[in-house]
Amino acid sequence: MLIIVDQKIPNAAIKKLTEFEEVVEFQTEGIVYEAISGHPDIFFSQIENQLVLAPNLPDVYFQKLKEHKISYVLGEEAVGTKYPASSKYNIVADNDYLIHNFRNTDSKIIQLAEDMDLIQVDQGYTRCNLIPLGNKHYITSDKGVARTLKRFDLEVLYVDPEGIQLPGYKNGFIGGCAGILEKKIFFIGSLNHLKDSNEIKAFLKSQNFEIIELYDGPLFDGGSLIFI
Repeated sequence: MLIIVDQKIPNAAIKKLTEFEEVVEFQTEGIVYEAISGHPDIFFSQIENQLVLAPNLPDVYFQKLKEHKISYVLGEEAVGTKYPASSKYNIVADNDYLIHNFRNTDSKIIQLAEDMDLIQVDQGYTRCNLIPLGNKHYITSDKGVARTLKRFDLEVLYVDPEGIQLPGYKNGFIGGCAGILEKKIFFIGSLNHLKDSNEIKAFLKSQNFEIIELYDGPLFDGGSLIFI
């Protein structure tokens, strides 16, 4: 297994992750704007047990996947420099639903989702803002996403993103701070720096998740932790 992470996340978090699996530090140049240039969830999608990759993912990462005999499907459309073209692969998919702003979604992802229920949201950076926990439970830092999912009778916890770090911006988003491996949820930083910390911990406990905080500092939006 590989863990794909933004190379800009704190070194303490990277070191902690190496205790679990092999870590691949991710970075691109000249494809998207600087703040998200190392965000895996801009280039990697996971849907229906398939890994879908943007065709303009740098070659070095294709080679890494081949070395580890990890299969993948190529998307149809290149990631673009600015939003919304930068959000084509930033989906959330679980056993029941594909959630995204489908005005922006790569067409290969839509094809793979033919047996899934589609939930349209206005937020193109869906994975950045939404953590799917399974069992129809979600955590989001986007109020519009929360309202939409609740209309589908899904259990949603909204959390205020204030205090989440994303260099160059006022704040980042909760989905970009996290990754899930089985019943472990990893956070790039400590939940104690959020005002909704207790609510998040209780919500995760109700779904039997083990919380692993990768270092003691503020949460850092690194474009998700992608476990492959």
